Amino acid sequence: MSRLPVMSSKRVLAENAQDLAPAQKRLRKDADPVKPATTVIGTKRPALAATRAPISRPLRAVGAATVAAAPSRGVVKQSVASTASKGGNMKQPVASTGTKTGGTQKRNPWDLKGKVSDMEDKVRNYQIKLKTLNQENEVLQDSVSQSQRKIVQVEKELQIQRSQIGEYERKLQVLAGVQDELEKVLSDKNFLQKELTNLEGKYKVMETLRDSQETELQTLKMKLSVQESTLARVQVNLRDSEEEVRSLKETVAQQKDEIYAGEMERRRLHNTIQELKGNIRVFCRVRPLVGGGLPKHVQLATSDNKAITLAKTEESHTGKTADTQKNYNFSFDRVFGPRASQQEVFEEISLLVQSALDGYNVCCFAYGQTGSGKTYTMEGDEVDETRGVIPRAVQQIFKAAGKLGEQGWEFTFTASFVEIYNETLRDLLYTGKSSKRPEHEIRKTTSNEVTITNLTYERVSNEDQVLGLIALANQNRSTAQTAQNDRSSRSHSVFQLDIEGVNAGRDAKCKSTLCLVDLAGSERMVKSQSQGDRFKEMTAINGSLSNLGIVIAALANKESYVPYRNSKLTYLLQGCLGGNSKTLMFVNIAPEPDSFGETLNSLRFASKVNDCVIGTATANKK
Repeated sequence: MSRLPVMSSKRVLAENAQDLAPAQKRLRKDADPVKPATTVIGTKRPALAATRAPISRPLRAVGAATVAAAPSRGVVKQSVASTASKGGNMKQPVASTGTKTGGTQKRNPWDLKGKVSDMEDKVRNYQIKLKTLNQENEVLQDSVSQSQRKIVQVEKELQIQRSQIGEYERKLQVLAGVQDELEKVLSDKNFLQKELTNLEGKYKVMETLRDSQETELQTLKMKLSVQESTLARVQVNLRDSEEEVRSLKETVAQQKDEIYAGEMERRRLHNTIQELKGNIRVFCRVRPLVGGGLPKHVQLATSDNKAITLAKTEESHTGKTADTQKNYNFSFDRVFGPRASQQEVFEEISLLVQSALDGYNVCCFAYGQTGSGKTYTMEGDEVDETRGVIPRAVQQIFKAAGKLGEQGWEFTFTASFVEIYNETLRDLLYTGKSSKRPEHEIRKTTSNEVTITNLTYERVSNEDQVLGLIALANQNRSTAQTAQNDRSSRSHSVFQLDIEGVNAGRDAKCKSTLCLVDLAGSERMVKSQSQGDRFKEMTAINGSLSNLGIVIAALANKESYVPYRNSKLTYLLQGCLGGNSKTLMFVNIAPEPDSFGETLNSLRFASKVNDCVIGTATANKK
């Protein structure tokens, strides 16, 4: 038997053994780390080919088949392992024929043929195994390619699933927001359901109320129909009334015009009467005796209320003839006897006071000796029946202003009270400290009106306010006790009430002043027995009254210069004596026989005043 085939077979086995051993090593190295990604879809487990993805590599031996990296279960692994182990011991000698190792008969070293036979058997076995492995490798390669395709498909599906999962996550977030909104909507729903329940209750109440309202509405409709018929009748009456009202308004307007014209005519006639009586009028008033009655030396005619006679009995100087009686006759605008009341006296001058509201300046002053009743005539007592000229004049002014207010007139009144004491002006309405009394001066304005600087001017609107100011002035006025009077006025007091009237409807204005003066008592030094301050006061009083007589004489004689500035009294009263005003003087006389001389002097002074003629007064109107 030739050795050549044996050698070739050995060479082939050796080469196969060399190639198989590295191939097995490579298969072991490559088979373990290659683990394809598995994706569990659902609950099915992947197939064995999908679980493992073996990688096969061809063997470089000639005529050898490709060995799969992952053999079939059990059988292939055992073949490869036995092959690899045998490949590593290919050069070991063949055991002898009669010796067995590991259950195999060991051939003798010289039994080459047997060894070759054994090797051929092994080669055939290996070839069979190789063919089987190649078949398995092809199957495994097909399985790997299928697995790879499945992997690609699974990865695509995985990406699709991931994108779907992202979309689901976004939808889940949206659904979470929707769930929050749903919860809020549910809470709102619960709240609305509660409100709905409340509204249903209210609705039931409103239905009940509606039913009652409908009933009332039906009743009101019935009443309305009755009222409409009544309204129709009333409208007819209203139209008739409107026509009547228009007619009455025209009549009222005409009557207002007639009233205004009548008022203007009344003022004109009233002023004419006052002018006929004289712009300076003198009234004489005789004070009653303390025990009542009338003395013999004062004689009043019963038929003539304008005459008064003083009778004086003179003794004969020779003693041979009887006593002679000398009469002094005087005539004035009015003479009031001892029994004349305050109301009777005021009624005579009330028309003169009315002139103040007509726009004329009016002045009334009382003159006479101390104790002759000047203050009683001007101020009187607090009892209504004994109130004097000043409070009654104020009362008449406000009453007349109220009546004129119905004709559209509106009046404003400003009161002031000043006294002249020792030729010094004093504010009787001053309420501050006596040490801080301001000084006063008499000045003329550009409109030739006499004013006093720093004097208190009080705005008054009713009679009570004026009476309060008069009471305050009486407390501040200077008085003292003399031999003629226990409480003699030692100063001249001047009360002024400035009046401004406006009739907007007639575009008419008027402005005037009511001046009421209570002069200090005139007396002779012998009778008054004044000393010290009383003598100084008496001198100032008599001096101012003398200057008053001088001014009146100058006016009566129509002299070009009238000395108003000689005394504060004449300077203050210059507008009443020689200006645009209506003046009334009360001459008060005492009835006592020892006052005969003072009474005679007072009556003579009053006669001078009565003979004085000044210009015609004009109203201050615009």
